[in-house]
Amino acid sequence: MVSSEYERRIAARFATFDQDGNGWIDREDFSVAAKALLAEFGTAARSDKGQALYAGAEAFWQGMAGIADRDGDQRITREEFVTGAVKRLRDNPERFAEIARPFLHAALAVADTDGDGSATVDDTARVLRILGVREDIAGPVAAALDADGDGRVGEPEIVPAFARYFTVPE
Repeated sequence: MVSSEYERRIAARFATFDQDGNGWIDREDFSVAAKALLAEFGTAARSDKGQALYAGAEAFWQGMAGIADRDGDQRITREEFVTGAVKRLRDNPERFAEIARPFLHAALAVADTDGDGSATVDDTARVLRILGVREDIAGPVAAALDADGDGRVGEPEIVPAFARYFTVPE
């Protein structure tokens, strides 16, 4: 049973990963997210960026499964997700950042339409919407990620923010 406020917040994050809404997180959820991002930005799956995104999604899945799939059935239930986040990541958000980094790096590359190593705030909001962030929240969150106000969001801003969102109490 989810008892603390932190656990309730982490349980709510579960839906972000459960892309198909079937009640568990599995490899397919990460593939669905990658496919949706590629479609949103008109990037071919067989391109270097597309292949990097799928490889990043697989690495992210493997890392999540290693932390949270306690019964080894290749599915992470809501309870396993909450337990994994609470017991293994709460005190070490950097670990989550490292698990997520290959996927986030590749997602940023897909959203980086001019190749300068960062995405516009608007394109960052598009990525967030594709990954399950509500539309009314995606824009303000993307703008908040632009810490220096230059209209761009880069990996040094995205990775730690992503880790904090899933692992650190607010």
